[in-house]
Amino acid sequence: MKLVVQRVDNASVTIENELFSSIDRGYLVLFGAEKDDTKEQADWLANKLCALRCFPDENEKMNLSIKDINGEMLIVSQFTLCADIKKGTRPSFDNAMKPDEAKIMYEYFISKVKENEVPVKTGVFGAHMQINLLNNGPVTFIINAPVIS
Repeated sequence: MKLVVQRVDNASVTIENELFSSIDRGYLVLFGAEKDDTKEQADWLANKLCALRCFPDENEKMNLSIKDINGEMLIVSQFTLCADIKKGTRPSFDNAMKPDEAKIMYEYFISKVKENEVPVKTGVFGAHMQINLLNNGPVTFIINAPVIS
């Protein structure tokens, strides 16, 4: 499971030229599920993400979490995070979780973030979406779920 997390001043999802959802200050989170990913990994990622301290305090140090600033998350599924581009020039998505399973994992991850009392908005799983964002910093993190046994 992989996340790309961007600290944003605002972000939105548009589908078929209609605004679907938007947030103000918080995180835009791109979510990718791979074969063999587990709910335990989703739990770990949700807890890590909600506790991550990357918002500036009064001394401009990354010291505040999304909960500390009363921020929001916009979580969007993105299977292309699971691409393998080591061979050739066309991405392989063989490692991506099957769509029906990935949708369940995506919804589970969202539920775990909500359990951390962080407001969440989403895209639509499997839809073609346009994402608009104003990255603050820029601050971007790539977070891979650890192997949990």
